[in-house]
Amino acid sequence: QVQLVESGGGLVQPGGSLILSCTGSGFTLDSHNIGWFRQAPGKEREEIACLLRNDGRAYYVDSVKGRFAISRDYYLKMVFLQMNSLKPEETAVYYCATVPRCMGGGNWSAENWGQGTPVTVSS
Repeated sequence: QVQLVESGGGLVQPGGSLILSCTGSGFTLDSHNIGWFRQAPGKEREEIACLLRNDGRAYYVDSVKGRFAISRDYYLKMVFLQMNSLKPEETAVYYCATVPRCMGGGNWSAENWGQGTPVTVSS
């Protein structure tokens, strides 16, 4: 069964940093574009960033540009989301997924969702 697994969520103070990890179960991430998404309580799921499988280009939504960074470790077969300067309104469950069409402009369709990892930004 193809599935993505997220980890690394937790409680962090406003302005703090956190690194989320995404790995694949049943398949390798290397052959897929990977995206990160989040869903805050009472809100719709929103996209954050995606990373191309071939040349490593990354795309970000405006709200996280300059603060978040998506990266891939081919040896570990994992994708990471480094999150800096976190804000309370970014409290959400964070998901990774495969993104068949990762490109600028957003509106990325996604597949093979993980179960998510919760992030709480609070003092």
